[in-house]
Amino acid sequence: MKKIVAAILLVFLGFAQNTQAQILDRLIKKAEEKVFRETEKKVDQSIDKTETEKSKNENTSEKAVKNNQDKVAMQTYSKYDFIAGEKVVFFDDFTETAVGDFPPNWNTTASGEIVTNNVFTGNWFKMIGEGCVALDEGIKLPDNYTIEFDVIPYTVNEDNVSFEYGFYLYSAQNPKDLNEGGAVPGYNGGIKMSFGYRATYSAYNEEGYTISGEKEDAKMEAGKKYRLSFWVQKTRLRVYQDQVKIFDLPKVFKPGMICNQMRFELWGESAPMITNFRIAAGLPDMRSKLITEGKLVSYGIYFDVNKDVVKPESYGTLKAIADVLKENPTVRIKIVGHTDADGADKSNLDLSKRRGESVKTELTKIFAIDASRLEFDGMGESKPIAPNDTQANKALNRRVEFIKL
Repeated sequence: MKKIVAAILLVFLGFAQNTQAQILDRLIKKAEEKVFRETEKKVDQSIDKTETEKSKNENTSEKAVKNNQDKVAMQTYSKYDFIAGEKVVFFDDFTETAVGDFPPNWNTTASGEIVTNNVFTGNWFKMIGEGCVALDEGIKLPDNYTIEFDVIPYTVNEDNVSFEYGFYLYSAQNPKDLNEGGAVPGYNGGIKMSFGYRATYSAYNEEGYTISGEKEDAKMEAGKKYRLSFWVQKTRLRVYQDQVKIFDLPKVFKPGMICNQMRFELWGESAPMITNFRIAAGLPDMRSKLITEGKLVSYGIYFDVNKDVVKPESYGTLKAIADVLKENPTVRIKIVGHTDADGADKSNLDLSKRRGESVKTELTKIFAIDASRLEFDGMGESKPIAPNDTQANKALNRRVEFIKL
């Protein structure tokens, strides 16, 4: 009996020892698992933090790159002193003409139609053939005015790199007669210019040609978009291709001569496409308007359709406004965006506010105007200064106002 009890005790003790060992192993494993989970959690937290910081840094970096790109884009126009005229007297972006039709405000001895393309937005007036394209009624221009348009030069012969097209400003005896000539000696006077593989000019009066010249490095490539701007102040003409002033002719027009027509001249190999054709009269006296009168209406600050990013060709106007503010350091202003009536009221209101804010940003970022001196707002389409019934009137309503506070 004693032997049996002893055997049972030995078995029990062995079982107890085994159980204790198993429990101990489990405890050790649980402890190890806990340590592993806590370590894994800390690693995950560290990774999350690192990824968050990385994402934040990447976003900051991307934002910095974009800001730098915007700044560079604007600063490439640092020598661009063009300032658009004070009042829009003619505007055509061809949005009211159906694709395939000829625009009603124009006439031609060649051909043309409204087109779209897969690279640049909007409707474009493509001119085709040999002859000329001009304003249907002509236009009597004042002493001081500006003309601007976007152009995509296009050649009907891809192998021809020497294509060019003309743009003439002149005083015609009959602006509606496109066969008159108008831009040759013997008439009232004007200037013939050409653009393409080079830029040229030839001015004339009743007696004959007076001055001429060319700029070989002012080249255009087929399929690329350019902006041409012309600034006339009595006898003086300045011509800009994008941000570069390519001609500055102080006495190109005879004193007192009034231009009443302009036209594109086509020689067959080139088929230029144009849009955003705008003529504005008078040079705005920014200091007088802003400081003395307390309100400046500007048409020289540009945005793409439904966009709030200030385009680089706005540089000349923004710089002139910034100069006035620097000369009058105590003056504070409110920048107010306005739109035409196309589109929804709510969207236009939001767009106008964003445009006002963008102008403020450019004045502070590029021209170092203290942000505390600037406020912004937007009125959308609620404060028109002309009926929204024609392209020219809509262009008048699309404006930025600077109001002295």
